Amino acid sequence: MTALLAGATGLVGRGLSAAWAGPGLLHLLVRRPFAAAGAAPKSQRVHVVDFANLPALPHADEAYCCLGTTIKAAGSQAAFRAVDYDAVLAFARAARQAGVTRFALVSALGANPRSAAFYSRIKGETEAALAGLGFASLVIVRPSLLAGDRAALGQPARTGERIALALTAPLAPLIPKAWRPVPAATVARAMRRALAEARPGLRIIESSELQDIDP
Repeated sequence: MTALLAGATGLVGRGLSAAWAGPGLLHLLVRRPFAAAGAAPKSQRVHVVDFANLPALPHADEAYCCLGTTIKAAGSQAAFRAVDYDAVLAFARAARQAGVTRFALVSALGANPRSAAFYSRIKGETEAALAGLGFASLVIVRPSLLAGDRAALGQPARTGERIALALTAPLAPLIPKAWRPVPAATVARAMRRALAEARPGLRIIESSELQDIDP
């Protein structure tokens, strides 16, 4: 089995690559070179690509998409859409051409193409567009706030995220499951397990369901 992973430098992407034990190759698609933590050279390959002009991708059986940014980090709504919609769809189409039949996406809690909130609307539009690409098995994971050590990955701090995590940690048992922070490693694990099951059609894993996934 061979897999493609876009967004390998983020929290969920790093979780996927660090846990990859095969069988087969995992191709990591990144915008700039990086060291694939914990990767055995024989099981992973890093490809530096331009998601706005993707080359033909290696043949693969399944693909994981962890691409995503924030409006603040992107600098504008247009720049945000270029990553969370355009780049995601470009990768998905290229993956289909590479033979991928099973595809998993990290989306977000509240994704809805009819949402009044720009962020949630783009996430929902992306999900809807992916559903029309013809994957035999499509998994969409909608986590709440992601928990993980961004500093260890060399990522810029997200002040709002850090404050929210600090405030919610002691109150976790009182917070509804759908709104509790989710460890990025849990999201990665859910994606791998769901694609391994290869259920036909669309499967959406909500944040509340992620809370019940065993380590």
